[in-house]
Amino acid sequence: MKSYRKELYFNIPTRRAFVNITPQVEQCLAESGVNEGLILINAMHITASVFINDDESGLHHDYELWLERLAPHEPVSRYRHNVGEDNADAHMKRQIMGREAVVAITGGRLDFGTWERIFYGEFDGGRKKRVLVKIIGE
Repeated sequence: MKSYRKELYFNIPTRRAFVNITPQVEQCLAESGVNEGLILINAMHITASVFINDDESGLHHDYELWLERLAPHEPVSRYRHNVGEDNADAHMKRQIMGREAVVAITGGRLDFGTWERIFYGEFDGGRKKRVLVKIIGE
Protein backbone atom coordinates (compact mmCIF):
# COMPACT_ATOMS: atom_id res chain seq x y z
CA MET A 1 0.00 0.00 0.00
CA LYS A 2 1.17 3.52 -0.84
CA SER A 3 0.92 6.50 1.46
CA TYR A 4 1.20 10.19 0.52
CA ARG A 5 1.06 13.33 2.64
CA LYS A 6 1.13 16.99 1.67
CA GLU A 7 0.13 20.25 3.31
CA LEU A 8 -1.60 23.00 1.35
CA TYR A 9 -1.29 26.53 2.69
CA PHE A 10 -3.81 29.35 2.50
CA ASN A 11 -3.67 32.97 3.61
CA ILE A 12 -7.11 34.36 2.84
CA PRO A 13 -7.10 38.18 3.20
CA THR A 14 -10.85 38.41 3.94
CA ARG A 15 -12.50 37.26 7.14
CA ARG A 16 -14.57 34.61 5.33
CA ALA A 17 -14.28 32.85 1.99
CA PHE A 18 -14.99 29.59 0.19
CA VAL A 19 -12.16 28.40 -2.06
CA ASN A 20 -12.47 25.53 -4.54
CA ILE A 21 -9.36 23.44 -3.81
CA THR A 22 -10.29 20.52 -6.07
CA PRO A 23 -7.45 21.24 -8.56
CA GLN A 24 -4.83 21.23 -5.77
CA VAL A 25 -6.22 17.97 -4.38
CA GLU A 26 -6.25 16.40 -7.86
CA GLN A 27 -2.59 17.44 -8.25
CA CYS A 28 -1.79 15.69 -4.96
CA LEU A 29 -3.55 12.57 -6.22
CA ALA A 30 -1.51 12.64 -9.43
CA GLU A 31 1.72 13.02 -7.42
CA SER A 32 0.77 10.11 -5.14
CA GLY A 33 0.48 7.50 -7.89
CA VAL A 34 -2.49 5.94 -6.06
CA ASN A 35 -5.14 4.41 -8.35
CA GLU A 36 -7.47 2.82 -5.79
CA GLY A 37 -7.86 4.06 -2.24
CA LEU A 38 -8.98 6.96 -0.09
CA ILE A 39 -8.03 10.59 0.24
CA LEU A 40 -8.52 12.64 3.40
CA ILE A 41 -8.56 16.43 3.12
CA ASN A 42 -8.43 17.99 6.58
CA ALA A 43 -8.47 21.60 7.77
CA MET A 44 -5.66 21.86 10.31
CA HIS A 45 -7.04 24.96 12.03
CA ILE A 46 -10.06 25.30 14.31
CA THR A 47 -11.54 28.28 12.44
CA ALA A 48 -11.37 26.74 8.96
CA SER A 49 -13.26 23.96 7.25
CA VAL A 50 -13.10 21.47 4.40
CA PHE A 51 -16.35 20.34 2.81
CA ILE A 52 -17.77 18.99 -0.44
CA ASN A 53 -20.54 20.69 -2.36
CA ASP A 54 -21.44 22.47 -5.59
CA ASP A 55 -19.23 25.27 -6.97
CA GLU A 56 -22.09 27.69 -7.54
CA SER A 57 -21.89 31.33 -6.46
CA GLY A 58 -25.54 31.52 -5.38
CA LEU A 59 -25.04 28.58 -3.03
CA HIS A 60 -21.90 30.17 -1.57
CA HIS A 61 -23.84 33.40 -0.99
CA ASP A 62 -26.61 31.42 0.70
CA TYR A 63 -24.05 29.67 2.92
CA GLU A 64 -22.64 33.03 3.96
CA LEU A 65 -26.09 34.35 4.96
CA TRP A 66 -27.12 31.10 6.66
CA LEU A 67 -23.91 30.81 8.68
CA GLU A 68 -24.10 34.45 9.75
CA ARG A 69 -27.68 33.91 10.98
CA LEU A 70 -26.63 30.81 12.94
CA ALA A 71 -23.45 32.30 14.43
CA PRO A 72 -23.30 36.06 13.86
CA HIS A 73 -19.91 37.71 14.14
CA GLU A 74 -21.22 40.79 15.93
CA PRO A 75 -21.70 41.84 18.56
CA VAL A 76 -18.53 40.05 19.62
CA SER A 77 -19.45 40.67 23.26
CA ARG A 78 -22.16 37.98 23.02
CA TYR A 79 -19.51 35.23 23.18
CA ARG A 80 -17.53 34.31 26.27
CA HIS A 81 -14.68 33.03 24.05
CA ASN A 82 -14.20 36.55 22.71
CA VAL A 83 -12.52 37.90 25.83
CA GLY A 84 -9.39 39.22 24.11
CA GLU A 85 -10.48 37.68 20.77
CA ASP A 86 -13.18 38.16 18.18
CA ASN A 87 -13.49 34.76 16.49
CA ALA A 88 -15.96 32.68 18.52
CA ASP A 89 -18.34 32.75 15.56
CA ALA A 90 -15.59 31.27 13.35
CA HIS A 91 -15.25 28.27 15.66
CA MET A 92 -19.01 27.67 15.45
CA LYS A 93 -19.10 28.08 11.68
CA ARG A 94 -16.30 25.52 11.37
CA GLN A 95 -18.27 23.10 13.57
CA ILE A 96 -21.26 23.41 11.26
CA MET A 97 -19.33 23.13 7.98
CA GLY A 98 -17.06 20.33 9.11
CA ARG A 99 -13.41 19.55 9.65
CA GLU A 100 -12.64 17.20 6.77
CA ALA A 101 -13.75 15.35 3.69
CA VAL A 102 -12.93 11.81 2.61
CA VAL A 103 -13.21 10.85 -1.06
CA ALA A 104 -12.84 7.46 -2.71
CA ILE A 105 -10.19 7.10 -5.39
CA THR A 106 -11.18 4.91 -8.33
CA GLY A 107 -9.10 4.48 -11.45
CA GLY A 108 -6.70 7.21 -10.32
CA ARG A 109 -9.47 9.81 -10.06
CA LEU A 110 -11.57 11.35 -7.32
CA ASP A 111 -14.80 9.34 -7.31
CA PHE A 112 -17.23 12.27 -7.15
CA GLY A 113 -20.94 12.57 -7.66
CA THR A 114 -22.22 15.07 -10.22
CA TRP A 115 -21.21 18.65 -9.35
CA GLU A 116 -19.20 17.69 -6.26
CA ARG A 117 -16.08 19.76 -5.56
CA ILE A 118 -13.83 20.16 -2.52
CA PHE A 119 -13.78 23.50 -0.70
CA TYR A 120 -11.66 25.21 1.90
CA GLY A 121 -13.91 27.34 4.11
CA GLU A 122 -12.24 30.25 5.87
CA PHE A 123 -14.08 31.84 8.80
CA ASP A 124 -11.34 33.92 10.44
CA GLY A 125 -8.93 34.93 7.69
CA GLY A 126 -5.92 37.15 7.64
CA ARG A 127 -3.28 34.62 8.57
CA LYS A 128 -1.63 31.53 7.13
CA LYS A 129 -3.45 28.23 7.69
CA ARG A 130 -2.96 24.74 6.37
CA VAL A 131 -4.90 21.80 4.99
CA LEU A 132 -3.61 18.24 5.21
CA VAL A 133 -4.00 15.94 2.22
CA LYS A 134 -3.42 12.28 3.13
CA ILE A 135 -3.77 9.55 0.52
CA ILE A 136 -3.60 5.80 1.08
CA GLY A 137 -4.13 3.01 -1.40
CA GLU A 138 -2.66 0.99 -4.20
